[in-house]
Amino acid sequence: QVQLVESGGGLVQPGGSLRLSCAASGRILRIYTMGWYRQAPGKQRELVAHIRSGGSTNYADSVKGRFTISRDNAKNTVYLQMNSLKPEDTAVYYCNAIHPFGTNDYWGQGTQVTVSS
Repeated sequence: QVQLVESGGGLVQPGGSLRLSCAASGRILRIYTMGWYRQAPGKQRELVAHIRSGGSTNYADSVKGRFTISRDNAKNTVYLQMNSLKPEDTAVYYCNAIHPFGTNDYWGQGTQVTVSS
């Protein structure tokens, strides 16, 4: 059984920083693409960033230059460093792991990020 457990969310002031972590247990192999998604109230879930097994990354335009995704394959962990946070970044952030062929797709339970003064 695969589990993804997010941590690191919380309340931060505009302009502040947070680092989210997602620890994967079970058989999450290094070939999986790992990603972060977010869902704000009343909105659809959207991709924030993802990182492929080889290290290539992709970011939503709204977070480019502010967020950085990284992975530590030895620890089966993916991170999202979030800087210069804005109120519009407020959402529940979800970790995702997907097989390159799309055959297996896993989600974490989500962690709340609130950006407010």
